[in-house]
Amino acid sequence: MQAHSIDPDCGTDSSLTADALMVSRMRLVLAVSALLAVAVDLRDPQQRVGSVVWLTFSCYALYSLGVYICTRKGQPYFQGKAIHWFDVLWFTQIVFATGGTGSLYFLFYFFAILTSSFRWGYEEGARVTMASVASLAVCGLGSSLASDTPQLLMRTTFLLALGHMIGHWGGSKVELRRRLSLLSQVSRLSNPRFGVARTIASTMEKTLAFYKASHCILLTRDTATSSWVMRTLRQSHAGEPVDVETIDQAFELPLMALNPGHIVLRNRLPWPLSRLCVQGHAFDLRLRRWYPQDEPGLRRSAAVAAMLEARSFISAPLPMRQGEGRIYVSSSEGLFRKSDALFLAHMMGQVFPVIETIGVLDRMASEAASKERLKISLDLHDTAIQPYIGLKLGLSALRKKAGADNPLVDDLDKLASMADGVVADLRHYAGIVKHGGETHCEFILPHLHRQAARIKTLYGIDMEIMVDGDVHLDDRMTAEVLQLVREGLNNICKHTHAHRGRIHIGCTDGGLQIRIENESCGLDFTDFRPRSISERAAALGGSAQVGQGAGGATAVLIEIPI
Repeated sequence: MQAHSIDPDCGTDSSLTADALMVSRMRLVLAVSALLAVAVDLRDPQQRVGSVVWLTFSCYALYSLGVYICTRKGQPYFQGKAIHWFDVLWFTQIVFATGGTGSLYFLFYFFAILTSSFRWGYEEGARVTMASVASLAVCGLGSSLASDTPQLLMRTTFLLALGHMIGHWGGSKVELRRRLSLLSQVSRLSNPRFGVARTIASTMEKTLAFYKASHCILLTRDTATSSWVMRTLRQSHAGEPVDVETIDQAFELPLMALNPGHIVLRNRLPWPLSRLCVQGHAFDLRLRRWYPQDEPGLRRSAAVAAMLEARSFISAPLPMRQGEGRIYVSSSEGLFRKSDALFLAHMMGQVFPVIETIGVLDRMASEAASKERLKISLDLHDTAIQPYIGLKLGLSALRKKAGADNPLVDDLDKLASMADGVVADLRHYAGIVKHGGETHCEFILPHLHRQAARIKTLYGIDMEIMVDGDVHLDDRMTAEVLQLVREGLNNICKHTHAHRGRIHIGCTDGGLQIRIENESCGLDFTDFRPRSISERAAALGGSAQVGQGAGGATAVLIEIPI
């Protein structure tokens, strides 16, 4: 069993839906053609067609018509694996009713083998082939004479051999489609604004899901710092962030004992195959050929497998211009093939040059941004903070002139407090701009609570905060999300009379969703476009739209791919 069996859910793809419709159409053509052949035999007085044969072909034609109609209506059940198994049962009944071994309708089995192999891969095609051969053999033994045994043997052998070939080529087609899909996904890497770490994590997640592996480990070294970084992603920890660990003595690990110029494949075969076959192979990148590992190489591979607690693993060096490293993909149950190891190396060759380019651009942008931040912080102090300080001083002077019995005293105190808060926020923001912000923002919830408390103090608006699960974001993404939420809250404070609101944040389907709501206040819903929020979301590769929530509330929904 391979470690990367075909995902049965891939049948929901639009192209596969079109394939299912084509298959159902061809099934109907096949059934009608067979029914017409029976009708022609009925008109020939020399041919005797029993009622069982006529009934069998008629029922199969009706069944094919029903499947075609349901497939056209988009019923998902009729696009799954069960349909070609029903075909095998129908073909068995047809072969048995038309004479067993001597029936020409045994060729119908190839229809089921073709559809299963080219839609679901080699494993499913092999199962259908074996079931077809067994069904044909049972029909032949149950309805044929002893003299027909050679014919039965030839037909079952022909069905088995050709079915295996069809399954192999069909599996290659399905596997190629999956590989092209993965390459397409990794070519659309995570938004470069989120940094190299997020891009590497996204690549590891896609690799782990593609191979259906138990571990994906990435070990890299930067020549500038000479430090090793090990990133680990486990299937059992799906949905959690990648574990990152800095290692001082990486060469003491079995992971770094492999030859840096080799792609390595190791499978722990069951006894007695482990005594007969070599369990480790290496592909020399310079010579471009596979060869069995020698005794030292087998010991190193065995140490890696023991460390990963894996039955099999594949490993490939990373094509890094400024450093070195390896990637490991291991499985605790399945086995890998040589083509899997070569494809892993090919994929890393496509991804890591782009990742290194993102890193270089990120460093260049950071250097340029540090100078720009200094200039902006000075401009903020001169053009924004100073006027608010003047406003604060003017309010203090008015407060001193107003008597204790003046009805505007409370309002003046409130305005002065708001001015103090704005000045403090501006100074804090100027400091963030000047020094580049916080270095680490692991969890966003405390920041949201501080913003909600500020809105409650200044404007008297109660904000409810809801976060689905653990939303782990890096510092860049956290800053972007907080700014989007801040814009939404400012819109509520400036343009509504609401006293209650809600912030809802969650990560689903590889995207971050932010929903900001405020109560309706008895006013009719008005459709509008929040320009600032929409522009920020678009810069992150996402979108923002306004809708109507429960009870007439106004809701801004922001979706960002991460």
